Amino acid sequence: MTDNSVFAYGPSPDYPGWHTWNLTDPTRFNSAALGPMLVRAEGERSARLRLIAPGRQHSNVHDNIHGGATLALIDVAMFAGIYVTLGADAAGAVTLDLHNQFVGAGIVGQPLDAVVEVVKETRRLVFLRGTVEQGDHLVANFIGTLRKPSAR
Repeated sequence: MTDNSVFAYGPSPDYPGWHTWNLTDPTRFNSAALGPMLVRAEGERSARLRLIAPGRQHSNVHDNIHGGATLALIDVAMFAGIYVTLGADAAGAVTLDLHNQFVGAGIVGQPLDAVVEVVKETRRLVFLRGTVEQGDHLVANFIGTLRKPSAR
């Protein structure tokens, strides 16, 4: 794992069994738009990224979690997923595609989880799929592809 200087990744003192997943620069998108996040492995090829406290800044006019916030969480989860499950350079990877289906509304004030599974890894690409959940409530399904960083 070569990108530790970009991420504040380590055991969470407040949430046993979880690791922090935040950028070391709090002015960048992940931190500024989403806020504090946690990650943990769930099996050999899966990980769960948690937006700890979605608030009003993540809401739409219906007082549900905005679709854009959900999509941002999904994108971040794909990077966290390859870091946690594969030890891949998440900071150097890029999103090639992301397909999403919203199937329910996210509720403000409750943790929002993106569960991501590595479907296949090639020399240059990682294919992923997953869900966004709040407890037993399904918010979205997704599939996506990340390109690993080029050798320099």
